[in-house]
Order: sequence, then C-alpha cells, then structure tokens
Amino acid sequence: MISRKSGINVREGTDVREGSDAEKRQGREMTEQELRNQIKDLVGEYYREYKAPAESKEDFRPGDRISYASRVYDEKEMQSLTDAMLDFWLTAGRFSEEFERDFASWIGSKYAHLVNSGSSANLIAFMVLTAPELGERRVKRGDEVITVACGFPTTVAPILQYGAVPVFVDVTIPQYNIDISRLEEALSDKTKAVMIAHTLGNPFDIKAVKEFCDRHKLWLVEDNCDALGSKYTIDGKTKYTGTWGDIGTSSFYPPHHMTMGEGGCVYTDDPLLNRLILSYRDWGRDCICPPGRDGVCGHRYDGQQGELPKGYDHKYTYSHLGYNLKATDLQAAIGVEQLKKFPSFIEKRKHNWQYLRDRLTEAGAEKSLILPEACKDSDPSWFGFLITVKEECRRSRTELVRYLENNNIQTRLLFSGNLIKHPCFDDIRGTDAYRVSGSLEVTDHIMDHTFWVGVYPGMTDRMLDHMADTIKRAVDGN
Repeated sequence: MISRKSGINVREGTDVREGSDAEKRQGREMTEQELRNQIKDLVGEYYREYKAPAESKEDFRPGDRISYASRVYDEKEMQSLTDAMLDFWLTAGRFSEEFERDFASWIGSKYAHLVNSGSSANLIAFMVLTAPELGERRVKRGDEVITVACGFPTTVAPILQYGAVPVFVDVTIPQYNIDISRLEEALSDKTKAVMIAHTLGNPFDIKAVKEFCDRHKLWLVEDNCDALGSKYTIDGKTKYTGTWGDIGTSSFYPPHHMTMGEGGCVYTDDPLLNRLILSYRDWGRDCICPPGRDGVCGHRYDGQQGELPKGYDHKYTYSHLGYNLKATDLQAAIGVEQLKKFPSFIEKRKHNWQYLRDRLTEAGAEKSLILPEACKDSDPSWFGFLITVKEECRRSRTELVRYLENNNIQTRLLFSGNLIKHPCFDDIRGTDAYRVSGSLEVTDHIMDHTFWVGVYPGMTDRMLDHMADTIKRAVDGN
C-alpha cells in the first residue's frame, strides 16, 4: 500500500523502518520525534479515509438506527492514543497526570484522580469515608447512608458491600431525583452520609440536600457520572455538579458525556480526603509516589508505622485495605483530547434535549406523556431524555418501547427502576441490611412507566425530527 498524502512507502511484507532507512541514505537521520509525528500523521490520514465517513450522521435517512448514545471523536483522539502506545508506558503516566490536572482545573476542584471506571470512582468515594483518620465522622459497619433505589446499582453497592446500611427514600417526577421532603424523616442517629446521583444530567436540589448535610454534619457524595458539565447555582454562585459536595465522581464509559473507553474520576477540595482517595485507589498504601517513581516524600526509609520495624520501606507500607483501580495512560490519552472538545459536547446535548422537547410539545405529546423538567436553579448537561407514560396513553410503556425499538430507535429504562426489586436483593430482602424510609411509590411508578431516549452530541436535528415523529405515532397508536 502507498500512502497518497504522506509520500511514505509502506508495502506489505516490507520492513516498516524502510522510510527511516531512506532518510539515512539521503544523509539525514530522522529523530524519534519526527518518526513519531509521521506515524501520527498516518493515523490521522487513516481516520479521515476510513473512520470519519462511518461516524458521519449527515446522511441519515428514516429507518436508520438511532442509538441512545455513541462516541464522538476524530483523528485527535486516535493520534493521542497512538502517542501513548508509542511510549508503551502501560500504567498511569504523563497522560494521566495531564488529564487529572486539566480536568481538575476545568471542573473547579483542587484535586482529581483517574480510576478505571465510574463504578470504581463510587467505590473509592464511599470507602474513603470509612477511613480511621476521619474520627467520629467515619462511616462504620451498621451506620446509615441516605440514597435512592431509583438509579444505577453501583451508587449503592459499595455501601452494602462494606456493611453499612443504605436508607432508601423516594424520588419525584418529572425531575427523577431525590424527594427532599423525605430527608428529615430518613434521618437517624446512625446516619453518616448522603450518596446520590444527578439523574441523566438533571441536578438534584443541591441547595436543600447540602443544607441538610451541613445541618446534621453528614458527608455528601455526588455521583456525577451522568451529569458531567451540569451546573447549579446557590445564592448567586454557580458551580459544576460534583463540586458542591465533599466528593464527586464521574464516568468515562463510551455512552457518557465524554469517553476514554473505560475510566472514571474522583475529585474533592479536601486535602485529607484527597490523600485517602490516593491511598484507597493505589493498593491502600501510605506512600504518595506516582507509579515508576521513588522517594518523592524524601522519607522512604526513616519512618515507623504500625508494628513495622523503624525504617521499613515506605513504598510498601499500607495504611488502608485498598485496591488497584488506576486507569492507564492509553485511556487518559483519549481523555486529554476529549476534554478539549467537551464544552461543545455540553452545548450540543442541551440543544438536542430542548429541540426534542419542543418538537414533542408542539405535537401535543404531553396529552399522553410526562416530559422531563430541569431542577430549579440548574443548567443541565443532559445525558438522556426521560419520558413517563400517562394512563391516557393508548400504549403501555412496554408497547411504546417495543414500537420504538422496532423502528430502530434505541431506548433505555431508568437503570434499576427500583433496585430493591432486583434479584441481587433476594438474599437480604426483608433484613436489616437496608432500610426504606416511607414509601417508594414514585420509584415503583418509574419502574413501571418510564423510559428514555438519547440526546448525545452526534445527533442531528434531522435525527431528532424523526425520533419525535416516531414517538408521536407510537403514542397515537398508529
């Protein structure tokens, strides 16, 4: 094969170093950086020749598949990934450090640390609250954490896995977030924290939840995995969701607001929580040295901790029972470029959500459907468009979803609907492993009647028009 644009001969069965050897014969040896740039240029050419057309949606025709989410990328991500591959530094390294620094600066947190998934981010965010260093505020086994059953299971799983007690409260429609009127009723003398998500980009009532946590000296963990880029305003001060509580978490799984394949992030402004996040992420160790670097603290062999001998190697001193949940530089290299595009992703999500809502409203869909609404004082970066089917609708939720799927429009339910009803609760249902405060009437209604469709940045108005028309035909019984 001959590259048309680069002029470099790359033939099947030919040593890939031929181009470099040719340069040597011309009296100039290529530097490593020049050869690296040539490889990246070829990757860019490959993207434009073979990937860009497949990613284009401008040629959309009714009947084509509309996914609820998809990756949005170009040659920059592929070239950055190639750059990391050529380093062959297979754990966290320079790209991870760059992403953590840039992400923290963008979202407005003092500290941000990459992990291998959003679920791992939630695991770390909860586990640091169990650390002995937190004293009386430490979450112990048997202590309670207020949360919701209508959401993704890994917001709740770490609580149960540790032996703390999730206390489930109901949610509201059409915001699909925690019902703040239920908070005081859920409180007990064992309550230590609130850990809840911003649903599909729509912030929960942060002001009310934060005031509740401050009043009772509770930790607040914001699961921000579905809401990256959403904003919320309290008393004239506007900040990104994930930065109002003690700890925020994000996910970079492909359907999410930005991607690095797998990946997640944990962020905080608290120096102690920051140190604990690093420890629990990195095997539970006490050392703060990054991978591949030794002696950062300057006291590697002169400390004494636990019952270890004085001078025991600090790099192998463990202050917590932690994990290895780091991301790799290959993932971070993609994230570095995604973050540069991210402001445009946010704006496109907002446009797509509003465009779809306006189209459905104009078509009179609200006679049969409850359309979503943003929380007061919020500016959501929407992950999806939630729809609850009214009794007046000619089709049930199941019938509507089947109709849309049969017409190549991908749908999703609101994750677990009611987590307590799932098989994972069979062994603990009816025990004191969890507690329900009040009823979960609205949660059950969402489980039975709610679904959502996508608004990801790769969607065009033409796709949204088709989706709105198809939803309207579905509710009309056509």
